[in-house]
Amino acid sequence: MSNIGTLKEGSLHAELKAWYGRAPDQFEQPVDGYVVDIVRGERLIEIQTGNFTAIKQKLGRLLDNHPVHLLYPVAQEKWIVRETAVGLPLSRRKSPKHGQVVDVFAELVRIPHLLAHPHFSLGVLLTQQEEIWRDDGRGSWRRKRWSIADRRLLAVNEEVVFSQPADFLTLLPDDLPRPFTNKQLAQTLSIRPHLAQRLTYTLRHCDLLTAVGKDGPSYLYDFNRR
Repeated sequence: MSNIGTLKEGSLHAELKAWYGRAPDQFEQPVDGYVVDIVRGERLIEIQTGNFTAIKQKLGRLLDNHPVHLLYPVAQEKWIVRETAVGLPLSRRKSPKHGQVVDVFAELVRIPHLLAHPHFSLGVLLTQQEEIWRDDGRGSWRRKRWSIADRRLLAVNEEVVFSQPADFLTLLPDDLPRPFTNKQLAQTLSIRPHLAQRLTYTLRHCDLLTAVGKDGPSYLYDFNRR
């Protein structure tokens, strides 16, 4: 049996499971050869706090026979807690970064083929989190070798649910040009161009957008008519 969903469970994953669960849910249940976070009647609920590649195969198998609701947290507000290598507190400060729902496309780009499945739904949880940094010399050079040791849930502000691919179109602003480039999309949503590229890639694979031409080196996209 696969242990995906139970190995190396961090604080954030465990706390989200406790926050979302309710009686008479069943937790960490074996289903079709996998361990599922929450079983609520016929519905399976999976919580993924990291890379969607890790659960792509699992979701594909479970969706064959079960409705699956995938939960993904986005840190709308975040505090950085610095600790020594052995976990003694040093400082705590609020990050200037504010996550938004559209950030989920950084991961949805890995599973666009699953989004139109009739058994699939997604819940983006806008959260308040603490991110624990430890001065252990093993982290990224971008953090000057501080490691991210854990993430902790402080609060869930809102769950935004997407039951079908067309629901993602609600994230696109009304003043977006028609057609539009990835650069225009990034500017309108105040996101990085790389995330805009992942968004258009995902929506194209969901048959919601079409490349309709080019503006110089940039592709132009428009909504599919329905």
